[in-house]
Order: sequence, then structure tokens, then C-alpha cells
Amino acid sequence: MAFLSIGDKAPSFSGKDQNNQTVSLADFKGKKLILYFYPKDNTPGCTAESCNLNENYSDWLAKGFEVVGVSPDSVESHKKFADKFGLKFHLIADTERDILEAYGAWGEKSMYGKKYMGVLRTTYVIDEEGVIADVFTKVKTKDHTNQIIKALDLT
Repeated sequence: MAFLSIGDKAPSFSGKDQNNQTVSLADFKGKKLILYFYPKDNTPGCTAESCNLNENYSDWLAKGFEVVGVSPDSVESHKKFADKFGLKFHLIADTERDILEAYGAWGEKSMYGKKYMGVLRTTYVIDEEGVIADVFTKVKTKDHTNQIIKALDLT
């Protein structure tokens, strides 16, 4: 499936977070949501992106946003990752890739000329009505918060 576009209805989802709690899109009705898809816990880019969003989490909450990360890692992996870096938001374990595929964040990648299937690092900003307000496919992992703030003109 291709990436979703601005104005599209966000696909509903449900999955277990690092605390084994079920988290779904419906939980965020009436709130704005930063839903980011990342390849793997404890890797340099994914750690930079997650920590950047986490360092600014109170600012996101103050602006009316929640943050949720999704990767194909397990609940246990997410728990270790969240504990290690003090991540305050939900990390959903999408081991079956259902959410990744619904959001077009699973697809063909290429490294050193070799093609393989994997997570396409993507962030969706979803509005209070469950509609996609913005899409980021070229994520600046170390400065993702500012990238989103500038795009949404939240300064």
C-alpha cells in the first residue's frame, strides 16, 4: 500500500504497548496525534528520533498532541527500550505488521544495491477528527520535533 495523504482518514489500529496495554486510534479521538513508524528499538536513528520526541513530550502535550511510536519489535523489546531511555509515550509492538502495512510504512528498501522489505520511517500527524494533517517520509531523526513544528507552523 502507498503512503496515506493529507486529508485521508487515518486507518483504525489497535496493538499492545510496552506495558502490555491495548492502545488504539480511538483512544485519541478529540486529540491530535503524532504517530511515528520506526524500524528497530535501540538503533542509532530510531533512538535519536524517539529521544528527540520524548525530550519535547511535555511541549507536545501542552500543544494538544499525543505521541505514539510503532515498530515491528516485541512488547518486551519496547519495554527495555522505553525503560532505558525514559520514554514517556506508548510504543506499539506491531509484530504482525498490520499497522505498518495499513499506514504504508512497510515496503521495499534498498541497501548496498540489495532490495529487502522493511519499515519505511514515516510520521503521520492525525487531527482530532482522525484525519491525516501531515505526513513526513524524510524524517530528520535528531531534530524531528522541530521538523514537525515548522511544517505545522506551531512556533
